[in-house]
Amino acid sequence: MHTAERISPFKNESIRTFADAAEAASLEAAIARRRAVGPVMHPVIIGGKRVQSEATIVSRNPYRPDEIVGRVGSASLAQAAEAIETAARAFEDWKRVAPAKRADLLFTAAELVRRRRDDFNALLVLEVGKSWVEADADTAEAIDFLEFYGREAIRYAQPPPLTPVPGEENRLEYVPLGVGVVIPPWNFAFAIMAGMTTAAIVAGNTVVLKPSSDSPVIAAAFVDLLHEVGLPPGVVNFVPGSGREIGDPIVAHPKTRFVAFTGSKEVGLHINELAAKPQPGQRWIKRVIAEMGGKDSIVVAADADLDAAADGIVSSAFGFQGQKCSACSRAIVDASVYDALAAKVVERVPKLRIGDVAQHGVNFGPVINESAMRSILDYVDKGVGEGGTLLSGGKRAPGEGYVVEPTVIGDVAPDATISQQEIFGPVLALIRARDYDDALAIANNTEFGLTGSVYSRDEAKLERARDEFNVGNLYFNRKCTGALVGGHPFGGFNMSGTDSKAGGYDYLLLFTQGKTISKKTAPSGNGKPGGE
Repeated sequence: MHTAERISPFKNESIRTFADAAEAASLEAAIARRRAVGPVMHPVIIGGKRVQSEATIVSRNPYRPDEIVGRVGSASLAQAAEAIETAARAFEDWKRVAPAKRADLLFTAAELVRRRRDDFNALLVLEVGKSWVEADADTAEAIDFLEFYGREAIRYAQPPPLTPVPGEENRLEYVPLGVGVVIPPWNFAFAIMAGMTTAAIVAGNTVVLKPSSDSPVIAAAFVDLLHEVGLPPGVVNFVPGSGREIGDPIVAHPKTRFVAFTGSKEVGLHINELAAKPQPGQRWIKRVIAEMGGKDSIVVAADADLDAAADGIVSSAFGFQGQKCSACSRAIVDASVYDALAAKVVERVPKLRIGDVAQHGVNFGPVINESAMRSILDYVDKGVGEGGTLLSGGKRAPGEGYVVEPTVIGDVAPDATISQQEIFGPVLALIRARDYDDALAIANNTEFGLTGSVYSRDEAKLERARDEFNVGNLYFNRKCTGALVGGHPFGGFNMSGTDSKAGGYDYLLLFTQGKTISKKTAPSGNGKPGGE
C-alpha cells in the first residue's frame, strides 16, 4: 500500500520506440496472443455483476474489417437506468472512503497496467488501428493519468489555507459531486477513457461508463482491471450502447450529477443542452466537462527553421492518421517561404510507412471505420473543388482496410471548407499568408481554439503569438500534438470545449464542490456584519 509520505514526485511514463529487439518481440507476441484468443464476449457490468443483454456490439479491426476483435453487450434502456440507480447507491459508501485509499487503488491499477502494457498496446493496434509507438503512447498516458490523479486526490484532501477569523476555526473541503456519466472517444481509447473515469472516482464519485462503440473492448478490459484491483461494486458501471438509445437518457437522468465527454462539437453541444434542462426530481445544476475537438494550425514565419517546421507539421498532421483533436490540419505559411516549406512537407510524406499497423515499423494505418473514410475522401474532393491544389495523396490506399493516403492540399483559401471544418483524418491544408500579421489572423479565424504552434526564431513574434493566438494549448518551435500529463494541461477555448485542462493541477476541481465549515471557538460575535 502507498502512503502520502512514501509517494514519489510524479513523472511521465516513458514511451517506447521499439528499436529494442526485445521490446518489439514482446509486443509482436502480445498481438499474436490476442489474435489466438479470438473475439471474447464482454457483457454489461452493473454493480459488479455481469449482465446479459439482447443486443451486441461487434468491434472490428479497421485494417481487416473481417477480423472481429471482440464483442460487448449493448445495454438496454432499462439496464442503463439501473446503472444510474446502482451508481447512486454505491456513491453513499464510496464518498466516505478516504482519498488516500481511493488513490492507492489507482496506483495499484497503474502498476498492473505496466505489467500488461503490451496486452493493452495489442488491443489498441487491433481495435483502433494505432501504430506500435502511438499505441504505447496511449497506454503510457493512461498510466500517467492514474499516477497523477492519485497524487492529486491526496493533495486535495489537505485543507487549503484560509484567512484567519478571530474566534473561529474555518476549513474548506472539496467533496465529491455524485453520479457521473463518462462518455470517452475512440481515438485515445485507453488514455482518455481511463483518465476521465479515474479522475471521477478518485475524487469520490461513482460512474456510468458508456464507451465508444468503435473501441468498447479496450474499455471493457480496463473495467475488468479496476475490479481486479479491488474497486467496490457499483463504483464503475460498464454500459456500452448507442448515444440515441441510452446516451441521451443517462445524460438526462435526474440522478446524474455531471457528464464528462470527449468527442465531436455537435455531440458535445447536444449533451450540454440536454444536461442544462432540469428533469423532474433533479436537485442540482448538472456540470458538463467537455472536450470537443479543433481545427488546429501551425504558423510558419519567414524566419523559421523550415526543416524543423516541416518535421513538426508532418508529425502533427499524420500521427495516428490525423485522428487527434490536436492534429495539425492547417499549416499557415508566410508567402516568402511557402513554396520551400510546401516542398519540404511533400518530400517527407512518402517516408511514412503505410499498411497494417500490426506489423513492426508500419507507422500509418487505417482510419477508424468506413463512414470516416468516406467523409474524409469527401473533404478531399471539396478541398480540390474549392480551388486547392492536390500535392500528395487524396485517395483510398489499396487493400480492404479503411486506409486514406496522407493528403496535402496546397493554396487553400482561409475560408474554404477544409480550412474551417474538422475533418479528423489525414488531410493537411497549406495556406499562404501575406505576412506574419496575416498568418495570426488566419490562425484565429475558426470557431475552434484547441492547439496551435508557431515556428519562428524571433522572440518578438513568439511573444505576439503568446498574446494573440487564441488556443488552449500553444506550442513554440515544436509540433502541436503530444501533450504530456502534468506538463501540458490539455483543453481548448471556444467550440473546442470547456477548457477542462485534463492532466492539470486544477482538473479534479471539476469533479468536486467546495464546502466551507466554520466553528465558533470564542465569544467574539456572530461573524462580520453584512457578510454573505
